[in-house]
This record gives sequence, C-alpha cells and structure tokens, in this order.
Amino acid sequence: MRLNLSQSARLDQRLIQSPQMIQAMQILQLSGLELESRIEQELVENPLLEVVDPTAPPEAEEGSETSAELSPEDKALLDNFDIHDQLNQDYGDGIPAQPRNEDAEERRSAALQNAPDVPKSLPEALSEEIAMFDFSPREQSIAEHLIWSFDERGFLPGPLEEHALQAGLEPGAESEELEAVIIRMRGQIHPAIGAQNLRDSLLLQLDALPTKSPLQRAIVADHLEDIEANRIPKIARATGRTLEEIQAAIEALKSLDASPASEYGESCAPVILPDVIVQETEGEFVVRLEREYQPQLRISRAYREMLRRSRKGDAEEEWLKKRLEVARWFLDAIAQRQSTLERIANVIFKEQRSFLERGPSGLRALRMQEVADQVSLHISTISRAVSGKYAQTPRGIYPLRYFFVSGTTRDTGGEASQVSVQERLKTLIEKEDPKKPLSDEHLAKLLAEREDISIARRTVTKYRKMLGIASSSKRRRF
Repeated sequence: MRLNLSQSARLDQRLIQSPQMIQAMQILQLSGLELESRIEQELVENPLLEVVDPTAPPEAEEGSETSAELSPEDKALLDNFDIHDQLNQDYGDGIPAQPRNEDAEERRSAALQNAPDVPKSLPEALSEEIAMFDFSPREQSIAEHLIWSFDERGFLPGPLEEHALQAGLEPGAESEELEAVIIRMRGQIHPAIGAQNLRDSLLLQLDALPTKSPLQRAIVADHLEDIEANRIPKIARATGRTLEEIQAAIEALKSLDASPASEYGESCAPVILPDVIVQETEGEFVVRLEREYQPQLRISRAYREMLRRSRKGDAEEEWLKKRLEVARWFLDAIAQRQSTLERIANVIFKEQRSFLERGPSGLRALRMQEVADQVSLHISTISRAVSGKYAQTPRGIYPLRYFFVSGTTRDTGGEASQVSVQERLKTLIEKEDPKKPLSDEHLAKLLAEREDISIARRTVTKYRKMLGIASSSKRRRF
C-alpha cells in the first residue's frame, strides 16, 4: 500500500448567504407584533439605535453634525464619555468599558409591564375555587387529585375505583370518598363537573333542573346517537311521541352545557395587528402599510459623534464601528421588508379587486407564482413575506395567504376560485327546503346549471365538510 499526495482542481457553484441576507429574510418573515418585539430587543442591545421623536425637527445628513448642533442630553452624554475615557487611560486597568444605553433599563421595564399575563389552566382555576370550600385536609387532597385528572371539558374518564388507587392517598381512600367530594364540587362549581362522558353530563344537568322532563331524560339516556344522526322518526317511534314533541325536547337540550368546565380556565385570544391596510377612497382602493405601531429608528447622533472623536485603533472605536454596522444592517432589513411587503400587497389587491368590491364570492384564483413574476421575486420570498401577515380590508381582516387560492375552470372558459365555489355552495344550501335538503350530487348539478361550474360530487362533499355543513340526511327537518 502506497501513500502519496496529489492536487486537483474542482469547479462548482454554491449559494453562500451573508449575515445581512439571513437577517433580511428573518425580518421579512416577522409579523407586525413580532417586528415590534424585535425592534424593542434591538434597542436594548444596540445603543447606537434610537427612536425618532416625531415632534423633533428633521435631522441633518449624516456627517454634517457638529457638537454644537447636538441636544443638551447628547452633549452631556459626550462629555461624560470623554471624562470616563480620560479616567480610564490614567487610572483604569486597560479594559475599555462599553458605552451604556441609558434608556435600556427603562425600555426593558416597560416591555415587562406590557407583557400579557399567562392564562390560567383549568386545574389552576378550579384550585382557586376549592380553596374556598370547607374541606378537611383529606378531602382537600382528594379534590386536588380530581381536578388534575379532569380533561379539558371537565369530565373524569374512567371508573372512580381507578382514581382512588391513583390518588396515592392514605390507606382506606375508597371510591365513596371521591364520589362524596365530587358531589360537593358539583353543588358549588357545576352540576355536571366530573361526569364520565357527554351522556352522563347531560343527565346530571337534567337531574339538577327544578322541572323534570321524562322525555328529555329518555332521549339522552337511550337516543343520543340517534340525535347525532338526525334519526328523529326513530326516536318518535321508540318513545311514542310526535315529531314536534321530539324536536321541541331536542331544542331544549341545546341549552345544556356540553362542556361543564367551559366557564373555568382561560385562553388568550390571538392579537391580530394588520400589516396591510386597504381603504376605499373616491372609488379607488388604496393599499398602504400599517406603521402606527412601528417606531421610526435612526442612528444615534451622539454615538456617531463619539465614533468621530475616538482614536484610531482603540477598542472603543472598534466596538462603536461594529455596533454601527449592525445597526445599519438592521435598518436596511426593515426598509427592505417594508418595500417588499408593500409591492406584494399592491399586486395581490390589484388582482383581487373583485373581492374588495363583492366579498369572498368575488375572490379569483391566484397563485404565488403569478405575484412572484409581477414583482420579480422568487416564490419563496413571496411565501416568507405573507407568512403570518394580515390585511385590513373593507370586507374584514384576512390573512394574506387567504388571497392565494386554487381555482376551478368554468364551462365558459373562465376560472372560479375555490373560496367563491364554496360561497356559492353555501348559498344553495341556505336556500334549500329543510324538509327536502339537497344531496351532494344534486348540489353538483345545480352548480353546473346555474354557475357553469363543473365539479364532481366528491368535491362538493369535500367543500361541504370544509364549511362545517352536515350531510343532507342530518340537515333534514321533519
């Protein structure tokens, strides 16, 4: 076996992303709220960035300022920096201190105060409730085990014997003790808390009503599956009641809680901050970006003056130069994000003008590649730009991705979007005779006859399910 050295040349192409490109892509993907948080973070980390006071006079071009043009606060900052620099040279240990951002702590405190509170879970909410009960220590321990065993609806699946074994209590904790605690909780929290399933929950609520209904109880106990399948005649035959009586009893059952724990526990509704605003002005739709919640940033004049005064080769100069470069990258990334998003939004609503005029029924088929071709960007950039972004339109607030939809070719040669087909399907179902609901096959025929839209029956079924509409057998009224 021989070992030897050799040289060879190879030519290949590689895409190497610079830090600036990576940062620009990251900023582009951020929603309005996420960008606001990112700006707050950058203001804390980089003292060379500052928020422009909208009431202040316009700033002169970079490089034209002198110390005489600086504000008293900036002059004081510079004087302190010069004094500290001289003391560090005369008496310091040679390690330069980084300039401090005096407003960083204030901004951090404000950010913490504005952070939303963490919502309470169901067990946490119920723990606060049972803390007010007159429970013995043993009962309190049992109650705490139970509330952490409830599912999100407030049901306690499984037999009580199993929970008695899992509780890890003192010997002698029988299922009767658990049942006694649950009964007390039902008296003060909800009559069906700790039910095993939906049937058990409805029966417990019926038993707690001051007026008893044997018919409602019989329907829940023996015909819950028939209600779900809309088999009303079967229930009428089994109970010996009329169709009208059965339907009235079912309507009364709808007032009961399907989830006993629905009033407990909290959930944070997502906060939507539209990035794009579409307004109608004198018959024309104007597209603009929402900038009200985004502060305008600039490079600090005081720190630029520090950089001008610093000595060549000093650690302070190197640190300031690095922070200045990072700040410029960040400002460029934000400007690029705004420009890209505005161009994309203008194309989207130019193509979807019929939506702005008529609503979802006017939505036309639009693909990301069409927008990418018009703005001369890659389709992946379009995808990043619209991700998590919302538009406020005269028709409501919609995610930007909502306006990219596939389409169905009409018999006349035009194209109808999937959303507009669903809207027409929904309208047909709303106008049907509830005693003779339209089947999916019949709906497909009506779409072809009235709208020139030819789609298969299985496509109608898929769209109907996407709209959350039951089948014709379950929609039928007797």
